[in-house]
Amino acid sequence: MSEMLEAGIRASAMVVALKDAGVSHFVTVPDFVQLALHQAVERGEGNMALVRACNEDQAVCTSAGLTIAGGRPLIVVQNQGFYACINSLRAVGLDARIPSVFLIGQFGREHDNYGHPATSSRRRVVSLLEPLLETLGVPYWQLESESDLTAVDEAFEAARARGGPAALVVGRPITWH
Repeated sequence: MSEMLEAGIRASAMVVALKDAGVSHFVTVPDFVQLALHQAVERGEGNMALVRACNEDQAVCTSAGLTIAGGRPLIVVQNQGFYACINSLRAVGLDARIPSVFLIGQFGREHDNYGHPATSSRRRVVSLLEPLLETLGVPYWQLESESDLTAVDEAFEAARARGGPAALVVGRPITWH
């Protein structure tokens, strides 16, 4: 088990990547896969304003308001929550073309699926995420290791350039160390 966790991204490295990308607000419905990251942000690491939302629809709309006001928010949810806010994503991100970046934790991914495509997961909650993003035309990047963190800047640039959503998919739990 410790080998699996050590292969994940450290919360401190993720905080640096978010800070370097200029994230101003961490808008979230807490996600178990990203628990270590949530705790780091709660401690004030990265100097991002923590905005807790009641549900994912509220997170999308709050993020849109922060973007319109000149902020650079990040929407942090798990895969199940992302599925729950598809209509808000459609209305705010796709139709209104408001840039937004999602950090989506792959809750429910099996340990033996790490290192393999998430689409081959035995759990639909995991295997459907990437095909859904593709169907919606939302560009996404997989964050499996710290070397993938360059994608954070890419996602924000893609969201701004296209005027719409982009997603970063966290494939394994964020680690504390």
